[in-house]
Amino acid sequence: MEPTTVAAWTLLQEIPIPPDVTDLLIEGEQAVAAFKTFRDSAVFTTRRLIVRDAQGMTGKKVEIYSLPYSSINMWSSENAGRLFDVNAELELWTRAGHIKVKLGKEVDIRRLDKLIAWAVLQG
Repeated sequence: MEPTTVAAWTLLQEIPIPPDVTDLLIEGEQAVAAFKTFRDSAVFTTRRLIVRDAQGMTGKKVEIYSLPYSSINMWSSENAGRLFDVNAELELWTRAGHIKVKLGKEVDIRRLDKLIAWAVLQG
């Protein structure tokens, strides 16, 4: 039985950590890596994954998703297989439900896999 997907994101490429993400961090939390999404960014911190999604025509309205690593029960990664299969994919099973993360060809799936492993297994 296919799990219900509660969110689906696409990470296009790794980018420098956006300076304004510090406004979202709590004391002792640090940004570790950031990725460009279609309209904004996803940032891995020492405690959670923060996905910002600019909305509307102007992009001034921003929805923020915060996924604590402690809520991730399992994950899987799939690399791009062939010439025409350009997207790799990461799937997260969480207490909230199933999250699919598509990865652009610029994203190193093994680096992301290691990042998730570090985040989930350190605690």
